[in-house]
Amino acid sequence: MKKYIYPLALLLATASLTQAQTKIFDGKTLKGWKRLAGTADYKVEDGAIVGTTVLNSGNTFLVTEKEYGDFILELDAKIESKLSNSGVQTRSHYNPAGHDGKGLVYGRQFEIDPSDRKWTGGIYDEGRRDWLYPLDLNAAAKDAFKVGEYNHIRIECIGNEMKTWVNGIPTADVVDTIDTKGFIALQVHAVNDEKQAGKKVYFKNFNLQTTNLKSKPFPKNVYVVNLQPNSITAAEKAAGWKLLYDGKTSAGWRGATLKTFPNHGWEVANGTMHVLPSAGKEESGGGDVVTDDNYSAFDLSFEFKLTPGANSGVKYFVTLSEVTTGSAIGLEYQVLDDKLHPDAKLGRDGDRTLASLYDLIKANKPERFVHPIGAWNIGRVVVYPNNHVEHYLNGVKVLEYERGSKAFKDLVAISKYTIWKNFGEAPQGHLLLQDHGNEVFFRSIKVRAL
Repeated sequence: MKKYIYPLALLLATASLTQAQTKIFDGKTLKGWKRLAGTADYKVEDGAIVGTTVLNSGNTFLVTEKEYGDFILELDAKIESKLSNSGVQTRSHYNPAGHDGKGLVYGRQFEIDPSDRKWTGGIYDEGRRDWLYPLDLNAAAKDAFKVGEYNHIRIECIGNEMKTWVNGIPTADVVDTIDTKGFIALQVHAVNDEKQAGKKVYFKNFNLQTTNLKSKPFPKNVYVVNLQPNSITAAEKAAGWKLLYDGKTSAGWRGATLKTFPNHGWEVANGTMHVLPSAGKEESGGGDVVTDDNYSAFDLSFEFKLTPGANSGVKYFVTLSEVTTGSAIGLEYQVLDDKLHPDAKLGRDGDRTLASLYDLIKANKPERFVHPIGAWNIGRVVVYPNNHVEHYLNGVKVLEYERGSKAFKDLVAISKYTIWKNFGEAPQGHLLLQDHGNEVFFRSIKVRAL
């Protein structure tokens, strides 16, 4: 028999690979896993873990007995119907007293959502904060998942960042500040319709790496949900993002009618730009503040927190050329307490409500994506070089329009802005945070030129 002598480098590489892979499924049994929460069934069939829906069961999870911190998980998953739903939990936890004693699994989830909205690969915070990364934020990845066949999934949890891929296509990127470790779990979603009972979801070919982790880069145009206040990652910086508020000072901002930042009416402290309450009227306190720089095509992201009954706004293409006694003129992403402020009932067809293009286009936002008063919301405005504009609220696209189009001009003609010639059509302008006399907080303001 011929004796083979393997090069030392090959032996070391093989040892390193073996060390880097952690076996969590033996392909035959559910050893190392346990079921939590609902009553759905899990079995092993032909080398795959198969979960089957049960009528009137809550969400059911097959959970690893061990917890994991940093890891890269790859696996293949299949779902039978576009009406079904599933997911893979990462760094998750269990509260046995949750859901009225039925048990609550909570933590970030790789979503498997083959419905018409096509959000597979998005990141959902199960049992806690709801959606963190709806796939409206990366529409180009919506068609990556295929119903009725196995799809390859990659999940990276390294440090504070979670990134996902579906069939090799980058889908979601979230930077979060909680959950440094927890269990991995597979979900069978709750069903209350007999037609969905007995539907199956399949998982196989698990490959978990916990050492020697090498993150794959994302394309620069994929938006990052960064929940670490007033920060940008190295990848965001390389993609052209820059902070408009450093979390400490008013650098880069000035009063809309001043050469410096207002000396009253605003507080820049504790990581926020804070509009102090005054009389509840435009320009009744320190006045609006604007960026020193002008912007034309851009991607603007910001967080805001409202107090009860508050009114404010984020304006763009503000030229400061109009003569006005109130707030400076510009296209406005409305920031408003829709339930308590009377402005929500004014205007036309709800076009003065939260996230709307103020007095022009209503934001179509599902209620579940409106975070409560006192909680942080993420607003986003994207203006493309071709003048296509989009508004987002907490990751969901709520409206879009073409700046300068006939449809846009027709809306301006029946709005309060009809007195301003060529309203909203300036080639560039300042960004503005509005002082409407109510207490509002802003943070994590960042922009990228397009």
